[in-house]
Amino acid sequence: MQTYTKLTSPPSPGALGPTAPFSRGKSEETKNGSVKQETRLSASAKRQKYLRRLFRLRQMDFEYAFWQMVYLFISPQKVYRNFQYRKNTKDQWARDDPAFLVLLSFWLCVSSIGFALVLGLHFLGFIKFLLWVIFVDCIGVGLLIASLFWAITNKYMILAPPRGQDVEWGYCFDVHLNAFFPLLMILHLFQIVFLNSVINKDWFFGCLFGNSLWLIAVGYYIYINFLGYSALPFLKNTRSLLFPMMGVLLIFTLSLIFQWNFSKGLCYFYKYRVL
Repeated sequence: MQTYTKLTSPPSPGALGPTAPFSRGKSEETKNGSVKQETRLSASAKRQKYLRRLFRLRQMDFEYAFWQMVYLFISPQKVYRNFQYRKNTKDQWARDDPAFLVLLSFWLCVSSIGFALVLGLHFLGFIKFLLWVIFVDCIGVGLLIASLFWAITNKYMILAPPRGQDVEWGYCFDVHLNAFFPLLMILHLFQIVFLNSVINKDWFFGCLFGNSLWLIAVGYYIYINFLGYSALPFLKNTRSLLFPMMGVLLIFTLSLIFQWNFSKGLCYFYKYRVL
């Protein structure tokens, strides 16, 4: 006679503990918003932890950061879906891993080497140019843009009633970095190949081709910026962040009429003003 063992029913989802890599150590179901209060109190600690990890390369997930960079071109919506997942698991929108920033710095160095070769810069000029690109073009401008959007979104775009939600400044800076990377690849890497041979020539096609790259790069920056803030469920009127595209199209049209070559002007600025 065959014997049968009694099968036990699988445990309910609520009985399962959190996944090991994302374990918080405290329940997400804490009443009266104590989790949010704990997050606010630990904001400075998270910032210090982020800065400490800048010097610990082994703790950075470069594979995942590279995946994000690829998908910023292929499907940027997937990148922001992962930001939502981080909010659900770690209770913060901003990145807690500086690997993306480190990889972006690497590409800034690579693109600066290319620009130095095209502009014929000596070694000291290359160092000055590299410092300008990193600390002014990327970080300096990023601090201004992130602070501007942080103030605008928190003051004018939070759904009423607020219910304690706010846009993290670190998330605003992450959105800028996400949007800056494709712009960097287009204007500082892809454009270099055609800079002296096509774009900087005194003819209409060079102006058209170069300014079209600027249109694509700036338009993509605005679009990824829009995706970043539209991913936040407590913001309203995020489509208004696409309105600057109208001004960009107007400037592009005027540049073709009056032969304003943006790339030639940028090279002149870098070579004779910055250096």
